[in-house]
Amino acid sequence: MIEDLRSFTSPGERRNIEFKKALSARYHLKMDRKKGLISQMKYRMERGDGRAVYLLGVEDSGEPVGLPADKLDESVEVLRTLSSEIGAVVEEVNLHEGTEGMVAEVIISRKTKTAREHLLVGVAGHVDHGKSTLLGTLTTGTPDDGSGKTRIFLDVQKHEIERGLSADLSFAIYGFRDGRPMRLKNPLDRKEKSRLMDEADRVISFVDTVGHEPWLRTTIRGIVGQKLDYGLLTVAADEGPTHITREHLGIMIAMELPVIVVLTKCDMAADENRRGVREKISELLKLVGRIPFHVKSLDAAAGIAGKMNQHIVPIIETSSVTGEGLEILDELFLNLRVRRDVNGDEEPFLMYIDKIYSIRGVGTVVSGTIQQGLVRKGDTLLLGPLKTGKFREVTVKSIEMHHYRIGCAEPGHIVGISISGASPDEIERGMILAHPDYDPEAVREFEAEVAILVHPTTIKAGYESVTHIETIAETTVLEPLDSDFMSAGDRGRVRMRFKYRPHHVREGQKIIFREGRSKGIGSVTRILG
Repeated sequence: MIEDLRSFTSPGERRNIEFKKALSARYHLKMDRKKGLISQMKYRMERGDGRAVYLLGVEDSGEPVGLPADKLDESVEVLRTLSSEIGAVVEEVNLHEGTEGMVAEVIISRKTKTAREHLLVGVAGHVDHGKSTLLGTLTTGTPDDGSGKTRIFLDVQKHEIERGLSADLSFAIYGFRDGRPMRLKNPLDRKEKSRLMDEADRVISFVDTVGHEPWLRTTIRGIVGQKLDYGLLTVAADEGPTHITREHLGIMIAMELPVIVVLTKCDMAADENRRGVREKISELLKLVGRIPFHVKSLDAAAGIAGKMNQHIVPIIETSSVTGEGLEILDELFLNLRVRRDVNGDEEPFLMYIDKIYSIRGVGTVVSGTIQQGLVRKGDTLLLGPLKTGKFREVTVKSIEMHHYRIGCAEPGHIVGISISGASPDEIERGMILAHPDYDPEAVREFEAEVAILVHPTTIKAGYESVTHIETIAETTVLEPLDSDFMSAGDRGRVRMRFKYRPHHVREGQKIIFREGRSKGIGSVTRILG
């Protein structure tokens, strides 16, 4: 065992690994020495994407000599004091046998809960309306060259970059500290993201959806399947609203999201054309019961941010080339309120799975947005429902948020969770991770209150469509309950049954169902089993 430990320490300190022979409260917590150790700890955590490993009882040379119990305990307590100074916590302490005593492996991570404000914004818009380019420019502060240069920070697939079309959900972040924007020089740099997550007191996470019509199902997943606070709809000033603009706006409204409209590419449109597009957007918003508000100043942005709800919709004119309107967007995001339930972290943990990965050296990783509750490293969770309707126990090995290792995640966080106990080929999008106290159930059939928005003929018992609930996208068989059939414009109760496998759904969840050009919206009202 001692040889295994020596082989680990012999390469010396590296990345997020720090050696300490011993730490004394009397000496190491003196102000000057304390400041130096805190700076050192911050550096190690930054290098480790939010996680630092201290080996106590190890010489600078890497020799694991160990310490007696009293000195080891004192050294660990010093690390607890230092970590608390930077909003971190001692996550675990593992003991190993050294040559003259015990060596402690102390793992330090960001604090289990944070006072940081975190907003989740879903972004949609017609293809080539500057959606991804806007986010690339906003989060980096780098002007675009007019051909979508900054969108490369979001499109992660080779074919997306080559074609200039997003084909899957991508994510972007920026933040604020003391009221000032924190941008990323290179959003693809994990260290930069880690530093922002560590230092910002307000983080804005963007879910960038897909604008191309064939991938509308992916856009629905981005808006329906994430626990969004706001929806942001982009409209190009040189083209105006399209049928896809209306489609995306309808999805946001169906999810009861407050909406922000951003007029993009304003450098490519004359004032008269911009005004005309603005009027078309205003007419569209009024048709669906929303109140448009043209935001032209920082004061107006700050004022409307505090009043935003499902009815008031700010319209902001921007250009990713000239930078017009970006300061106004900054002011808006700085002052928007967090809308999610502040007591959501007191409920049992629940997350719908959006993506599944197999990562070398890590194993099975699932990602999604936390619906409620807290999740910590080491937690035992339930995964499912499996095709049999059963749930399986898995264990949380680690948690990352925007490549930043954290010890605990909370509602609204987009996270990747490494789990043991299940392989990637056993997991499907739409399954859940839940704390055992949540007591999840597998559901085959439920009732819903729906509105038929578009349908060319009539809907009768046996009608099949793809139904979206959270990250679930599954074929359902529908049966009207209040009449023999339903047509466009009708509202009423229906029974819906998953055709192929059970899922976990609960009362009150919003649904969208589609089949060809036909579509409807509604909410789950009763679980039938």
